[in-house]
Amino acid sequence: MYYSMLGESTGEFVEKKSRFIGFIKRVETEEEALKFIEEKKSKYYDATHNTYAYIIGEKKNIQRYSDDGEPSGTAGVPMLEVLKKEDMTNVVTVVTRYFGGVLLGAGGLVRAYTKGVVEAINGGTKVLIKSMNRTKFTYDYTAHGAITNYLITNGYKVIEENYTDMVSVTIDVDPEDKKIFDDMNDMTSGSVEIKILGEVILPTVDGKILYEV
Repeated sequence: MYYSMLGESTGEFVEKKSRFIGFIKRVETEEEALKFIEEKKSKYYDATHNTYAYIIGEKKNIQRYSDDGEPSGTAGVPMLEVLKKEDMTNVVTVVTRYFGGVLLGAGGLVRAYTKGVVEAINGGTKVLIKSMNRTKFTYDYTAHGAITNYLITNGYKVIEENYTDMVSVTIDVDPEDKKIFDDMNDMTSGSVEIKILGEVILPTVDGKILYEV
């Protein structure tokens, strides 16, 4: 399990006439992080600075940053520190600055670049990435109405549904969720067939799976 972001988000503010635009995105590899950075540098080619930081890997073994011309330690390091404080990984952030003519000083720069990342995080959804079991339940038609209502009421998303001589539904189940198996057995008088198809990695908020679109 680890924290990251749901997709990409942004945040923007002005500090002493300098415009700061923060971007943050969930990625899976360093290559994806570098591609995101290059995309922002290309789009905001006329900016004074495009600073960045990223952390990759469940063990956070890859950590990189750049001040992009700002005084050493005033941009990339504080940006990286925000990601570490938020306990995030597999995430990349870029803060773009358009200089407004007023110097901020070292302390002001640290605060501004820190705020750039925080604003980008606040502009989106921070998620807990968890391993889920994609699980297939097969049962008799007589239980289908009760099970359908149960899945809807409890917020389960049906990944696949098949109708033959029996009904089968495939959903993603938290490994810690034991109740659903007891409930399925109760609704089918113990006749439900349960098969774990494999593991999927999904973002969650407050225990609820968020399916990215």
